[in-house]
Amino acid sequence: MIAGIVLIIAGILLIVYPPLLSLIVAIFLVLAGITLLSIAYQERKLQRHYRNPVIEFFIRY
Repeated sequence: MIAGIVLIIAGILLIVYPPLLSLIVAIFLVLAGITLLSIAYQERKLQRHYRNPVIEFFIRY
């Protein structure tokens, strides 16, 4: 229920102030990039101890 209320408020804010959408998208992209970098860092750190062929196939140096 709270998620629905938050979505309604976000929709109203986007109608009142449209540039807010670009700000939301930019923040989302930055957070997604930080998340991917941290996941890659953790996987490389773990790869030193445990060799995983799937990870080696997708994340190459």
